[in-house]
Amino acid sequence: MNVIYRLLRFSKKYWVYFLIAIICLLAGTAFNLAIPEIVSSAIDNAISQGDYRYLVYLAIGILGASILRGAAAYGSQYFGEVASQKVAYDVRNAMFNHLQRLSFSYHDRAQTGQLMSRATADVEAVRMLIARGILTTLQLFILITSISVILLIKNWQLGLITLAFVPVIMIRGRLVAIILQPVWMRIQQLVAELGTILEENLVGIRSIRAYLQHKRESRRFATSATKLYNEQGRVIRIRSINTPLYTLLITLPIGLILWYGGRQIMAGNLTPGDLTAFMVYFGIMAMPVRQLGIMVGMVSRAVSAGSRIFEVLDTDPDIVSKRHAVMLDRPVGSVRFKNVSFSYDESVPALRNVDFLANPGDMVALVGTSGSGKTTIASLIPRFYDASDGAITIDDIDIRDVDVRSLRKSIGIVQQDIFIFAATIRENLVYGAVDATPEQVEAAARAAHLHDFIESLPAGYDTWVGERGITLSGGEKQRLSIARTVLTDPPIMIFDDSTSSVDVETERFIYDAIRELSKDRTTFIITNRLSLIRNADMILVLDKGNLVASGKHGELLKTSDIYRHIYQLQSNEPVDLDNTGNGA
Repeated sequence: MNVIYRLLRFSKKYWVYFLIAIICLLAGTAFNLAIPEIVSSAIDNAISQGDYRYLVYLAIGILGASILRGAAAYGSQYFGEVASQKVAYDVRNAMFNHLQRLSFSYHDRAQTGQLMSRATADVEAVRMLIARGILTTLQLFILITSISVILLIKNWQLGLITLAFVPVIMIRGRLVAIILQPVWMRIQQLVAELGTILEENLVGIRSIRAYLQHKRESRRFATSATKLYNEQGRVIRIRSINTPLYTLLITLPIGLILWYGGRQIMAGNLTPGDLTAFMVYFGIMAMPVRQLGIMVGMVSRAVSAGSRIFEVLDTDPDIVSKRHAVMLDRPVGSVRFKNVSFSYDESVPALRNVDFLANPGDMVALVGTSGSGKTTIASLIPRFYDASDGAITIDDIDIRDVDVRSLRKSIGIVQQDIFIFAATIRENLVYGAVDATPEQVEAAARAAHLHDFIESLPAGYDTWVGERGITLSGGEKQRLSIARTVLTDPPIMIFDDSTSSVDVETERFIYDAIRELSKDRTTFIITNRLSLIRNADMILVLDKGNLVASGKHGELLKTSDIYRHIYQLQSNEPVDLDNTGNGA
């Protein structure tokens, strides 16, 4: 019930809509309860006495009550749906905004399909509960309470017979809810699992086709779909048993009412109109009671969905700004790693006691084999993760004491895994600098050697690129990403293997642009293309998370076996240690 309570807290701000819906529900209930009394009066006072005029009035009264009941039902349903849509809007936005704040470590573990399912299918299950379940429960409570009082006043013996089935149905409903809740939880998880498989297949369709794995993926999807089918079959079987049972429990009292009520009429203790009213009241109460089975399933599903939603909302981000965090206002750009160690999973260290100083305006290159820790260093500087041990400072300020937004605003990153949005080239370029002028956009594109390519397109900067930049080549994506980063004008720049997908000529152009842009910035370049970093101010050589050497190109050729090995693999020639020099 704690989940239901927390879901209802989202509804507090829309209490006016719920109040109107409840008022309409009460009005509709009142008109509904008036109809049996009119029918009773028609039988006892009009039909039995042959008063045709009075019968017409009563018939008009039933018609009017029915119309007003319908109008009230419309109001109740309309305002209930409006409130539920607003609550769903808030829950969905809360989910999205919280996902934006969660740390990279959370997204490393989470599956995209699971998160999408929670933000869509689970939120919809919650909305259905708020739109129908709450009002239906309230209506059921009001009807049972009102009708119980009326029937017991009219004839308490017959009233008890009529109401005898209600506790049985309530108990049965509770048992079904207990059975269904874990089933719905598995269904929600399987729906999310299907979404994950579908998302992976749509994104990786080229790899699937290239490796002829479409049959394997079809079997994988079918296996998950079969599990979902089986679980949904369990729900159907439970409902199929439950519905006729409810019908039986509702039908049995009708015979008892006729038997006992008929005897009461014969004994003169009850009028035919009163017995008819009992039957009509019973029919009115039976309708929402029949819906109890649907409502039980709805509540069970909403509780399961709500649990999955709050599982996300209750996750605290690992990376947060301190209460009185320092605001970085255009830092000079001195970056210091002080014996920094880090592990992604607390088992295998990704970095061990890394220590170095990058001075303002330096170009620092990071080289090493795959898994040596280069990208980890790039991820620690903007606090995508926090160091396990040691400290990282910018201008002698520990970045854990810095406001996260101002820190990341001061750092521009061209990532290895480039993401291009389904938008125009201009919209992609200004993503981090929405107020940039057309002149600034063009200057950034020129710096990344992208301007001439853009101008060759039919719509120029307003050319639409497909999802994930499918219409662009790998090199064009990387140059666009570089231009997008340059446009934010950060004092610290990180290029994470940002020339891996370009040809040699474009690589040289980009390197020249990076060299020009790095004059007044602290620049980190992650690459194993040593031809690009021969003139770097400092080269850091990493191996299995350890900083094993640092210096300039010529120095490292003499002092670092790992660096010399990488150089020899690329140059395919032996190194003359007597003529390496200290720089180029």
